[in-house]
Amino acid sequence: MTDTDWDDRFASGEYPRAPEPSPVLRAYEPSLPDGRALDVAAGTGRNAVYLAARGYDVDALDASEVGLRVVRERAVERGVGDRVETVRGDVSTYGFPAETYAVITMSYFHALDRVADMIAALEPDGYLYVEGHLRSAEPSPSGPSDDRYRFAANELLRAGLGLSVRYYDETTTERPGDRRRAAARLLAQKSTGGRQSYPTRPDAPDRWPGDATDRPTADGSATGAESAADGRDA
Repeated sequence: MTDTDWDDRFASGEYPRAPEPSPVLRAYEPSLPDGRALDVAAGTGRNAVYLAARGYDVDALDASEVGLRVVRERAVERGVGDRVETVRGDVSTYGFPAETYAVITMSYFHALDRVADMIAALEPDGYLYVEGHLRSAEPSPSGPSDDRYRFAANELLRAGLGLSVRYYDETTTERPGDRRRAAARLLAQKSTGGRQSYPTRPDAPDRWPGDATDRPTADGSATGAESAADGRDA
C-alpha cells in the first residue's frame, strides 16, 4: 500500500482519530524507564500521544503525512504538543539511531524484519513493545486477509528472545460485530545477566488482555478497518 493510499484512508476517517493506547502498554507503563520514546508506524497516535501524556518525549514515525498531522493535532489537544516530534519515513527502510530510546512501540504493523534494528535502537535497560495479528486456525475477520502480514505461532516471541521477556501472550479476543482478533503481544527489556530486576505484574485493566472496544470511531461504535498490505489495524 502506498503513502498516498494511507493518506486517503486517514483523511477519510476510516481509522479512528483518537484510538486508545494498547492495554498491555498502559498497564506496564508505570514500570518503564523515563526518557525518549519511539512509536513505529504511529498511525493516528495510538501509543505516541499516550506516552507523551505520561511524560515521555516521543518520536512518532509513519509514512503518512495525513496520519502524522492527526498525531500533531491530537498532541496539541492533549497539551503535549511540545513532547511529540513527528517523523515521516518508511518503516521498511528507516535508519533507526543506535541506543537512543528508553521505550519503542509498534502496534498492528507487520515489520518483523526490523525488530532487530529496533532492539539496537534501545538504550540499555530500554523496553520494546510489539503487538500484531496472528495466523489462526479459526476465522479471524479482524486484520489482514493475507497470512504474510500475520505472525506465526511464537514467531514474535522468538524475535524477542535476545531481550528479557517481561510479558508475552497469544490470544483471541471478541470484538463488536463478531470481529474476532487473534493477536500476539510482546513486552521485553534490553537487559542481560542471570540476576535482574523485574517489574511487578500489574493488576489487569478492565480490557486487558482482551481489548475488544479499544478502537472507537467518532460516533462511539467500534471499527474493524484493516489492510491486506501490512496488517495495520484501526
